[in-house]
Amino acid sequence: MKLAAFSGVFISHSIQEAMHLTKRLGLDGIEIAAREPHISPSSSMERVKEVKALSDSLALPIPVLASYIGGFSDADDSQSESYFEEFKRLLEIADVLGTRMIRVFPGGPNAFKAQDYHYAKAAYWMNLCAEEAKKHEVNVLMEIHNDSLVETVDSSLRLLGMIGSDNVGMIHDAGNMYITDTDYGRDSVLRLGRYLMHVHVKDELRIAELGAPGTFASTTRHGRELFLQSRLGEGGADHKPLFDALRETGYSDWVTLECHAPFPAYERLEHDLEALRRLIATA
Repeated sequence: MKLAAFSGVFISHSIQEAMHLTKRLGLDGIEIAAREPHISPSSSMERVKEVKALSDSLALPIPVLASYIGGFSDADDSQSESYFEEFKRLLEIADVLGTRMIRVFPGGPNAFKAQDYHYAKAAYWMNLCAEEAKKHEVNVLMEIHNDSLVETVDSSLRLLGMIGSDNVGMIHDAGNMYITDTDYGRDSVLRLGRYLMHVHVKDELRIAELGAPGTFASTTRHGRELFLQSRLGEGGADHKPLFDALRETGYSDWVTLECHAPFPAYERLEHDLEALRRLIATA
């Protein structure tokens, strides 16, 4: 497996600083949060080329542009068209960076609240994204994410079945799936099969009250629940069954560390990298 940092962890740094810090950690690549102050659809090509030059200089590839584009199921046609134009701009940026995967959000609401029309609308626009991405030999990724249409494997497979493009797949995120309270272990990996194109790693913990740094609320099938962003191994999401299954299925692609726990950015990624290496070694 190849290990990357999520540049969003270093969002208080410039993208250049984030890349240098990622290299210092000893990671294999960096997944760029496709928003300012890093790289966004509005970034100039001159700036994009500078990032590519640094990527080459550091031998630090950029496997994914993690865009914040989407929400198609919730958006009106005008907004969806605007998102689609931003996506096409990111495809041009991906060509320069040598990036072959772009994250897109299909939208909400939670899968257990969604109606058929939410899936139909999301599928329509995701299909357009997939067709455009094929011209650039790019895969479109949807992240299994709480508070979204694709918050479980079941709901992900439902939408994937309506899209039907071989260049659309899922980001497996055990932290998000822990929040949703859905399976994120062996069965989730086996059921996703070829659609599992990328992996995010972060830990979360159910808690009783808000207020401390790193706490947040999310709507789940149990109601409004509270969580604490945690370092790997300190939360409630046991990642061992996931990595055992990834080893079993021969997964050898990218895994991105995305820890948002209330610790300094470099320190929390350093902790999670050590914990992840132990998981991989014992899988």
